[in-house]
Order: sequence, then structure tokens, then C-alpha cells
Amino acid sequence: HLYSKYALEDIQVLELIEKDIPSIHCYLILNEDTKIKCHFLHPAPPSPTENDTSTPRDKELLVIAKQIAKKTEATIVTGDLNDVAWSPTTKAFRQISGLKDPRIGRGMFNTFHADYPFLRWPLDHIFHSEHFTLSKIERMPSVGSDHFPLLSELIYDPK
Repeated sequence: HLYSKYALEDIQVLELIEKDIPSIHCYLILNEDTKIKCHFLHPAPPSPTENDTSTPRDKELLVIAKQIAKKTEATIVTGDLNDVAWSPTTKAFRQISGLKDPRIGRGMFNTFHADYPFLRWPLDHIFHSEHFTLSKIERMPSVGSDHFPLLSELIYDPK
């Protein structure tokens, strides 16, 4: 599900790599002069019940990275990417897309698994273009999901 207090337009729900694994792509409208390109992703994880390998997940992340690399517009990519921040795929995503990871230098922000304090990884991500500065990032208390919410406040600053 995608909920927004801002208007969204040009909404596309796409199955980029795998059938029944949708991603949402749209513009978030800050005001009549400012649109932010957003990509909301949740690729399937590599696991015995979903995918034998990480290849479909990796492909989805890199397809988006290559699309973004060709653009200069304000952009945000976020979601449960089912990949840790230090993986080769996430590093390649950042390098190819040119987007920033606001966690770097600020902490791990382990969002999964909410039920097991001794087994936690940063699987939920937000990346942004140079049009933004980070105001706040914080892992929030559990809401009953197996993931903790990750609050990220970005300030649009096109300078």
C-alpha cells in the first residue's frame, strides 16, 4: 500500500522483473511548481519460499538505478529492498543511480526483524538525489509488523 498526504500523479504500478511483484512509480506534488519522482519498491527476497537466488531482486534494483542515472530530476527511491546496506547490489545501486543514502555516517537503522532483537538488519531503505538534505532519520517503535518503521524527513533544497 502507498499512502501520501501529498498529491500523486502519473502513477504506474509495474511488475518490472517478476509477475505479481509490483513496484509503484509516480510523481509526488510538493506544490504546483515542484514534482518529485518517486519509486516505491519491494522486490521478493532470496529465500526458500520465494526465490532460490537474489538475481530477481538485484535486477529490479539495477533496472531502477539505470533509469535514474539518465535523469536530473529530484528523485526518491524507498522501500523494503530485502537487501542489506553493505551488499554489492546496494553499493552498485548507489553508484549507478548517483543517489545518496542518508544513513551513511549516521548509523545502521536495523529495521528487520522486529521480533528478534539478536537478529536485525537494515532492509528498509531510502535513497535521494542531491535535491534533498536530511533533517531527521529514526527507527520508530514496533507497529506489529516484522519490520520497524523508518522515519526519514527530507528537506527539498534544489540549490
